[in-house]
Amino acid sequence: MIRPPPPGEGKRGEQGYLAYLLRQAQAATRLTTERALADVGVTSPQFVVLTMLRAYPGLSGADLARVALLTPQTVGVIIRNLERDGAIRKTRHPIHGRVLQWTITRRGAALLDKCRRHVMAVERRLASGLTTKNRMIVRRWLAGIASDLR
Repeated sequence: MIRPPPPGEGKRGEQGYLAYLLRQAQAATRLTTERALADVGVTSPQFVVLTMLRAYPGLSGADLARVALLTPQTVGVIIRNLERDGAIRKTRHPIHGRVLQWTITRRGAALLDKCRRHVMAVERRLASGLTTKNRMIVRRWLAGIASDLR
């Protein structure tokens, strides 16, 4: 019986397709992040939503789904749960009253800060062995892929 090689070897390593390697890396990163956030009782999608609302306060649910790379249905569930827990609040758009805008609350900011402490350990693992210059090169490359392939 043939067994596939472990991650990092053969087609799962330097011989692999870039798209597969990105997917493999994303899956490993997500699992590790989920484990780190489990101690705080927050899911990875909830963490992303809180992070995006801190960075871009006042997003609508649809905009939040786009920047968080989640479906509108998933964001709807996350928003309801975070609002119920007092982590975010809604306001009506001043011109388009039917559009709800979401912002992070003090409670949500404190929760996000706690999450960030856990996630920063994952970030340090990702960046270990990279110089500051190489980290920036990787960031630009990844951001460029997202921009160029949309």
